[in-house]
Amino acid sequence: MIKFLLMVNKQGQTRLSKYYEAVEVVKRAPLEADVVKGCLSRKKEECSFVEYKDFKLVYRQYAALFIVVGISGSENELSIYELVHNFVEVLDKYFSRVSELDVSFTHE
Repeated sequence: MIKFLLMVNKQGQTRLSKYYEAVEVVKRAPLEADVVKGCLSRKKEECSFVEYKDFKLVYRQYAALFIVVGISGSENELSIYELVHNFVEVLDKYFSRVSELDVSFTHE
């Protein structure tokens, strides 16, 4: 099950967050900071799947934008990895060359 989806830039600023499980608002910023720090500090040669607390993180980098998905331990990492890519392809077609600014200023 997907727990959350984050879109962050290389500086670690969250540009979009969507939670599919209840997380208190005061706990979101520390969670996001810790998750982003863990993913951005990894080298490109390292795996895009990370064990984190009681769930897994799946992330992909597109230019200056990182998409991080928190999933339950029973979820298939490769399917989420491909889901992220399909999501980016849809955004790219919708926005005609999606950018960080498109994500930052056109979401609800």
